[in-house]
Amino acid sequence: MVLIHRHHYTSMRFAPFRLRPTATPAILRANSLIHRYGRLGRIDEAERIFHAMPERTVVSFNALIAAYFLNHLPLCARHLFDRMPLRNTASYNAMLSGLLRCPRRLAEARALFDSIPHPNVVTWTSMIRGYVQHGLVAEAEELFLRMPERNVVSWTVMLGGLIQDCRINDARKLFDRMPEKDVVAWTNMISGYCIAGCIAEARELFDEMPRRNVVSWTAMISGYLQNLQVDVARKLFEVMPERNEVSWTAMITGYTQAGRVGEAAELFWRMPEKSLAVCNAMILGFGQHGMVEEARKVFDGMVDRDDGTWSALVKTCEQNGLEMEALDNFRQMQMNGIQPNFASIISVLSVCASLAILDLGREVHAALVRSHFNDDVFVVSALATMYVKCGELVKARKVFDKFDAKDVVMWNSMITAYAQHGLGEEALNIFNDMRDIGMVPDEISYIGVLLACSYSGKIKEGREFFESISSNPLVELRAEHYACMVDLLGRAGLVDEAMNLIKKMPMQADAVVWGALLGACRTHRNTDIAEIAAKKLLHLEPGNAGHYVLLSNIYASSGRWEDVAELRKVMSSRKVSKSPGCSWIEFDKKVHMFTSGDMLAHPEHAILSGMLEKLDGLLKEAGYFPDGAFVLHDVDEEQKAHNLRYHSERLAVAFGILKIPEGLPIRVMKNLRVCGDCHSAVKLIAKITGREIILRDANRFHHFKNGSCSCRDYW
Repeated sequence: MVLIHRHHYTSMRFAPFRLRPTATPAILRANSLIHRYGRLGRIDEAERIFHAMPERTVVSFNALIAAYFLNHLPLCARHLFDRMPLRNTASYNAMLSGLLRCPRRLAEARALFDSIPHPNVVTWTSMIRGYVQHGLVAEAEELFLRMPERNVVSWTVMLGGLIQDCRINDARKLFDRMPEKDVVAWTNMISGYCIAGCIAEARELFDEMPRRNVVSWTAMISGYLQNLQVDVARKLFEVMPERNEVSWTAMITGYTQAGRVGEAAELFWRMPEKSLAVCNAMILGFGQHGMVEEARKVFDGMVDRDDGTWSALVKTCEQNGLEMEALDNFRQMQMNGIQPNFASIISVLSVCASLAILDLGREVHAALVRSHFNDDVFVVSALATMYVKCGELVKARKVFDKFDAKDVVMWNSMITAYAQHGLGEEALNIFNDMRDIGMVPDEISYIGVLLACSYSGKIKEGREFFESISSNPLVELRAEHYACMVDLLGRAGLVDEAMNLIKKMPMQADAVVWGALLGACRTHRNTDIAEIAAKKLLHLEPGNAGHYVLLSNIYASSGRWEDVAELRKVMSSRKVSKSPGCSWIEFDKKVHMFTSGDMLAHPEHAILSGMLEKLDGLLKEAGYFPDGAFVLHDVDEEQKAHNLRYHSERLAVAFGILKIPEGLPIRVMKNLRVCGDCHSAVKLIAKITGREIILRDANRFHHFKNGSCSCRDYW
């Protein structure tokens, strides 16, 4: 439409305009219609009415100019303004206000302002407001001081500018100089004090107000809530002479943000008419406290829903581990014609990352490009993370490289991504690039490089980085850095040195540190140190089944079946249950879940069983022999082989071979660390079938291709 109008105004000659000094009833009706169609977005009809008028007044022109700006057509407005046979101050003011609303047209607006023959107080105030809205408070102040006359609106606009510029003392001086103050000025000053954290000064001013309205009361209540004085806010809320929708919403939202969801709910159900904003706030509040059913009840009871409502429900499901429900709600939102907003996109990208749903992640990426959300650092970080967790490291790197405004979080994410994929050299290169451009690494950056060294066997480099942290005054050496170093030494078989490092720690070793040591003992079958680490872990985290399972693995691999049985009794007495190993794979826009030993639960178990038998035969021919050390039960070798065959990752890989077209990688996710026997088997399966298999376990990625793994068996 813009191009058509540009051509229309630059290449056509207008019929002479006939102006009347006063409006006839017909002109008044036409002017009213132009206003109405402009507000409704029906700009073509507004133009048609204007051009059909045999006579016009200046108001007719002003109405169409305002309509153009309302419909984001500043060039058309300018062309019409330039061709006006006569202008009044209202014409200049309409043009000025419109230009000031347009990004990148501030200089043009100022040039117009300077050309106005007789600017009035509205003209001056519009220009000052424009500067304030663009963050140019010094320019606004300079203009304010030059004003030949001021009214209460001028003073209030300037007051708001100083508050916005965090100049609260200057704002108070200006407030005290105001010849007259209306309720808006008083309320602005109170809000300014609240934003600055000067809650006592705000309350003093509130008490001095000669006349208060519901907005003033709500501002003071909101100030207390912003400054975490929820109970004082509630007392003020209870004595309000009248309340409106904003007052209720402020108080309820204050409770949810303070984590007091019970009191928020009590007030919510008392609210006479529940606004859209307060319903959205309650859905989020319930969701943040795991109260999914209550959130759903609010959602289901709403007559009107907007993008905030749907995104709140998607977020509730996502943060409470209901990933599939989050995706269902996201799809329903789109089916209802609601465009995804910032929050829902972040949530659905998190779900795609968690479940490694690459196809949907790609669809969201395409939508981001269309909606220009891909300019936001949080969205781009979530997008890169999604590609990383789906095993698409090359695509993640492209997203990372294309984005200019990278923060330290994005750099850290890429360092960790390369580390988890076993690409230590690339991770260190990213770290060096980060420092070369002047970005200062933080504690997380060093955790990333230490992980990279650990996962790729770079012992020398890891020691050097660890030592460099101690000499860096900007980075605090934390337990997480020690955990990475223990992991690095442990993977390299230096279990005794790892134990000695723990003894020298300046802080108490936490479960992450002892867990790293126990994992190393599992790999290198060091039972003595394993028992020390396990004892510490069972004291620190008695309810964590993973520690019992790891120690049980160590006992089982050493043939200490009595100790395995005893450990099971301890778990039973403490009511600790092991999370079953489960793996999943995406196919045909569905997530297919597999649990170890439970193939019959899948609807296509018959053909899956056939594929497993086929793979068993091919593995035997290739020289594979099951490693019974990874079976935690004292059974014969045949039963061990049978148990290993039905591990969840093996089931998911078999399903992928059946369903994923050749030439495409098979992407499998597992909730626990991949079984060592399955790791050996999948390497051979990749070679036998000629398929690329990407397996993401709880710790890292394994890229299987041509009989080898990206981890180089160092995991």
